[in-house]
Amino acid sequence: MSDDLKAMYKTIMDDHFPSTMEISFVEGGSRQTLLYEKVAWTIDQVRKGLRYGENPGQEASLYRLINGNLVIGDVKTIQPGLYLTSDIELLQSGKHPGKTNLTDADNALNILRYFSDRPTVVIVKHNNPCGVARAASLEEAYTKAYMADRIAAFGGCIAVNRAIDRATAEAISNQYAEVVVAPDFEEGSLEILGKRKNLRVIRIGNIQKLHTFVGQQFVDFKSLIDGGLIVQTSFVPKTLRKEDLLPAECEYQGRLYKIKRQPTDAEYEDMLFGWLVEAGVTSNSVIYVKDNVTVGIGTGEQDRVGVAEIGRDKAYRKLADRYCFHACGLSYNDCADPALKADIDRRVALEKGGLIGACMVSDAFFPFRDGIDVGLREGVGSVVHPGGSLNDYQSIEACNETGATMAFTGQRSFKH
Repeated sequence: MSDDLKAMYKTIMDDHFPSTMEISFVEGGSRQTLLYEKVAWTIDQVRKGLRYGENPGQEASLYRLINGNLVIGDVKTIQPGLYLTSDIELLQSGKHPGKTNLTDADNALNILRYFSDRPTVVIVKHNNPCGVARAASLEEAYTKAYMADRIAAFGGCIAVNRAIDRATAEAISNQYAEVVVAPDFEEGSLEILGKRKNLRVIRIGNIQKLHTFVGQQFVDFKSLIDGGLIVQTSFVPKTLRKEDLLPAECEYQGRLYKIKRQPTDAEYEDMLFGWLVEAGVTSNSVIYVKDNVTVGIGTGEQDRVGVAEIGRDKAYRKLADRYCFHACGLSYNDCADPALKADIDRRVALEKGGLIGACMVSDAFFPFRDGIDVGLREGVGSVVHPGGSLNDYQSIEACNETGATMAFTGQRSFKH
């Protein structure tokens, strides 16, 4: 890479966006206006906004909502003063954040808000989770989330819902990450994280109140190539509890099809965990989870069979990499020991990539059984998806044939 190309990534943009922004919604004589102010941080005695946009050379600015109330039909959007990503506190910043750092952090919080009951870690890369886990301790949750996809986690954004302790800080500092977001940092943990000079360490105190953002909606803007905007209210998952899941049954040509086996408590837990993680995954998506940890995440595909296969294939590859890393400290691709790799391949094949007993989660219904069969062939024990396909009976029959169980959410969860 030439020096000019390297310099591109170090270039900091001075943006020309104004200090305040107003967006007004007008109907007849009624006006609802949202007022925003530009966000900047003092770094080395200089006020700086976003480093740059999605790519070097793109100006970008972060705005925080400071005034205004917007009611759209029955929806009352988030009120000024309820801040998260737009009000971050930089505790360490060799490089200050760019747009992708903040959007990664924001999507991590988008997922994290549903898991306030236990220590949970979400690692995001390119605005998609690559590892999510909840456990009895924060260190355990981080280790499980990191090892779910150690390769993709390289240079990612780590978000946690508990104060980072020394043990978790040590685990994080042994890896390369771009951003760490936490509600607080216990004594000594910042010094440990400081070993990574360019790591952006961010404190967001309101993570302690993340559960209050469940069910809250905001106005979502999508810019079009001609400068036009699509405006929508943000997605809100309705399935948050076991009781919200619908029995997998449907009627087809006068016959009632029903799932034969009801989920166990552990399967219900994985269904809910997977469904809420799924809300932060780019569609078309299928993910696999097991014991409150992501196993394989398939994102952004055009067809449901293909994305189910991607999630499955990633589960195999990531498990092989994890076993290799534990055995010799190297990635599977870097390992030059054919005997070790052959043993790992045999073990991973026997365990079917860790998918035996896992939960298969889809953000939309399976139009045919071919998509769901991808997971069932790997020993998936439970499936959760919105339901509503004319061919739901095929999916129900597929599960009954293998002894798997299935539930419907009754709600699609697309994210584009």
